[in-house]
Amino acid sequence: MKKIPVLIAGGGPVGMTLARTLASFGIRCLLVERNASTTRHPKMDITNGRSMELFRRLGVVEKLRAVAVPEENNFDVSWITSLTGRELHRFRYPSVIEKRAEILARNDGTQPREPAMRVSQVMIEPVLQAAILNHPLVDARWGVAFEDFEQDADGVTATLRTVETGATEQVRCDFLAGCDGGSSIVRDKLGIGLEGRAAVAHRYMIHFRSDARDILQAFGVAWHYQTARGTLIAQDDKDTWTLQTRPPPGVDVPNLDPDAVLEAWVGRPFAREILVANPWFTHLLLAERYRGGRVFLAGDSAHQYIPTGGYGMNTGIGDAVDLGWKLAATLKGYAGPGLLGSYEAERRPVGHRNRLASERHTGVRIKIGELYERIADPDVLAREIAALGNAENESWGVEFGYRYDGVEPDPVKYEPTTAPGARLPSTFLRDGSALYDRLGPWFTLLVFGNADPSPLIDAAPAPLDIVMVDDPVAPIYEARLVLVRPDTHVAWRGNACADGRAVWRQVLA
Repeated sequence: MKKIPVLIAGGGPVGMTLARTLASFGIRCLLVERNASTTRHPKMDITNGRSMELFRRLGVVEKLRAVAVPEENNFDVSWITSLTGRELHRFRYPSVIEKRAEILARNDGTQPREPAMRVSQVMIEPVLQAAILNHPLVDARWGVAFEDFEQDADGVTATLRTVETGATEQVRCDFLAGCDGGSSIVRDKLGIGLEGRAAVAHRYMIHFRSDARDILQAFGVAWHYQTARGTLIAQDDKDTWTLQTRPPPGVDVPNLDPDAVLEAWVGRPFAREILVANPWFTHLLLAERYRGGRVFLAGDSAHQYIPTGGYGMNTGIGDAVDLGWKLAATLKGYAGPGLLGSYEAERRPVGHRNRLASERHTGVRIKIGELYERIADPDVLAREIAALGNAENESWGVEFGYRYDGVEPDPVKYEPTTAPGARLPSTFLRDGSALYDRLGPWFTLLVFGNADPSPLIDAAPAPLDIVMVDDPVAPIYEARLVLVRPDTHVAWRGNACADGRAVWRQVLA
């Protein structure tokens, strides 16, 4: 029987990110995905700044950006009467190039290390796949289905099936990660229920290719063109698009003609090739637990959201990195058994808060839809849309401000802090280097001024990098000693350390 430290069920972005994270810490893993290849469905179209920071740590950010929308293109969200009508209000957001300039100019800890990225999941998955297929510590298999598992005190025995031949095999692992989506077999076998609301709304997705930019970007480049009847997403600002709309009332959805739906929304004939079209349901669901013994849930198996805000995959990337470094620390003997218990304690509240945020953003869209129905004057409608705002794409507190100490941040405004549990603020130092880029792969101790780091260094049970910072940005970090975890969250801070062993017990036990 094959033995492996970690088995990952599911080869979507979350499963592949977990595999890459484990490999970066020297942990072998086996990833299995029942589908024969990466997805053809667009699913998500924004990788937020926090996920990009984490992808940078994993060494894949440049390859991801190479398949994304050109960096000079904006992230604008535009409400219109129709593509043949007029633009009502445009919420303007900077391009990657413009955002990088803003990050450097402000340098006050409020900004991300990396701007967000406009890209379809269709494009992300092959990049992540290449990053693990070429890694000697990852055994990644597509066309292999996860079927069942049993666990005992010492490990997990899983049953796998090769889809093409039907042949089955059993593998033994220390830990199993269920990254197998909304219909998770792993979650089902653990007997973990979902709380919240299923099938909140019925949607119809049409993913298509067209060169008709004069029609599909009638008011200039924009990430989203939106009406009360749906959203047209520019996947690459060139020839690939996705329309997310509602099935017409009273229509037999399985027999919908996607060409007719698409042309009705656009409002005029145009040349196109439909790639994928299907109905689907939105959900607002959260797993009751993220763990059962040696088995963990991450990504859509743990939470499912309405896409407003883009929290689905992005929350899952945070899950994968949090779980990955904790599994690695446990397997390498750096941590006590309590560290794995902190995965659910930290990530489930984030999952819950992001579900609420997605629901709030959907509520705003519903209000805008009601405005379309009762306001005929486009100038009045435009003012009302502007007044409601677009927190859906401006909730920096949700994106960067989430904390693991029980404090609920402002969902819109991000306030930099080094309170233990918070994400480390990102700044650029006097020499032009990014502080984030000087962090070590495991733990990093930031030392400001003449603070004495020796108690923490002498007691360190895990690899520890020391970064001395003599720089004007020092006040942003609020203490003279700041201990940073592998996921760039603050583990501990203080102006002095009297008992290094006690600190490390708290951080790793």
